[in-house]
Amino acid sequence: MSERVCWSAVQARRLDRHFLSGRTTGPAEVTGAICGAHAQVRTAAEVSVALRTGGTAADVRRAVDENTLIRTFGPRGTVHLLPARDLPLWTGALSAVPNRSTLPPAVRLTGEQTDRIVDAVADALADAELTADELTEAIVARVGRWAGDLVMPAFQGFWPRWRQALATVAHRGALCFGRDRGRQVTYTSPHRWLPGFRPEESEAALTGLLTRYLHAYGPATPQQFARWLAAPPGWASALFARADLRPVELDGERTWLNAGDTLPRARKTPLVRLLPLFDAHVVGSFPRELLFPGVAAQRCLARGQAGNFPVLLVDGVAGGVWHQRRSGRTVAVTVEPFTTLSAAHRRELDAQVSRLGEILGLAPRLTVGPVTVGAHA
Repeated sequence: MSERVCWSAVQARRLDRHFLSGRTTGPAEVTGAICGAHAQVRTAAEVSVALRTGGTAADVRRAVDENTLIRTFGPRGTVHLLPARDLPLWTGALSAVPNRSTLPPAVRLTGEQTDRIVDAVADALADAELTADELTEAIVARVGRWAGDLVMPAFQGFWPRWRQALATVAHRGALCFGRDRGRQVTYTSPHRWLPGFRPEESEAALTGLLTRYLHAYGPATPQQFARWLAAPPGWASALFARADLRPVELDGERTWLNAGDTLPRARKTPLVRLLPLFDAHVVGSFPRELLFPGVAAQRCLARGQAGNFPVLLVDGVAGGVWHQRRSGRTVAVTVEPFTTLSAAHRRELDAQVSRLGEILGLAPRLTVGPVTVGAHA
């Protein structure tokens, strides 16, 4: 029979391992511990990391400028900040995750075409930082006009065919983000910043990634890991079966921890945290019904997806939503708790709003009331 763990103990340990319980560390250590910081919205990623370091958003930007953190495509093919030192593991693991394209056959790249694009990008970026349009020209010049056909639906128009392989190119270690050129992003090769870089062997990298995920988010099921990674559930189950894990029962469900890990211990202290859009803690944590109880399931999730709303975390679970609006040197913060906050929670909320002001370098102003802003698109 599996050992049992309780939800409050699991959440307390996750908060600690995500550096949300008071401990702090550096940007690279944070992003490594939480398995990457979602950075599609760059300012949200900066808040997410700085909240855990005791530093500011400027400190996170400096870590990117100094190449301690790499902005690239991570889990689910979405933009993440990852520690530079961990890039061999991430590329070795993500390049081995089965790709499930939903594009029509007439648009979809073949395996051979994808390989040619990866090689073309690697060559074009070997000693350059190129915008998306410049990279398109370079790829077309190397592989042919078919790569530039405008067939990929994107926002109000279409992207060139090769763009469907963008995350794959990054996962194979041929691309990451370069320095911005005005308002335009650029792409470059991670080899320029990481001499000797090469992706790790796939099986070792996958085992390492699973170990890290379970350390930060465990206990978890193969299906939960697959959802976090956007991988086929059957493939994830096979990976779990090959790994050295221990079963535990959480809320009546069979879940898994790393074999050498300890069982979570029950402990509870008043805790309030303002987590920004796409914070790793809410995106990677399961079960959703325990993390988002009651009204939180309707207010904090978008079609079941976590991360599209900034979350007020109260004692380890979603207890509200919040919104920020910048104006000059101030930031107006509106927080809507789902229940009345205790005096201790309100003191922590005030401290969190002050901390947000420090992170952003702005004077904060708090309003407790309804949040009417919808989900992030």
